Amino acid sequence: MPGTRKLGRTSDQRKAMLRAMVTFLLENGRIETTVTRAKEVRAMAEKYITIAKENTLHNRRQVMAFVTKEDVVVKLFNEIAPSYADRNGGYTRIIKTGPRRGDAAEMAIIELVK
Repeated sequence: MPGTRKLGRTSDQRKAMLRAMVTFLLENGRIETTVTRAKEVRAMAEKYITIAKENTLHNRRQVMAFVTKEDVVVKLFNEIAPSYADRNGGYTRIIKTGPRRGDAAEMAIIELVK
């Protein structure tokens, strides 16, 4: 099935969750979540890191429309994106950590590659 995963949510809830998770990932460098959510977050985070590699007003506004914190956008353009200037994709890493205790959902840590 091509396209995005629905993650058991309506489209507006899904977008809000992904916006928050991408923001936290860019802010903290790593987050722990389920494997399927991590795969969706990876796609969105890599898209916005690639956009931020070219520091233009249009690109800043595109990122500001998705990332929920202004200081995270500044960090993305000033610190994160320049560190990946010579890299073509593959900015994140997903490490599986095993099942969650409550419902046995497969958990993973998604982090920015150094």
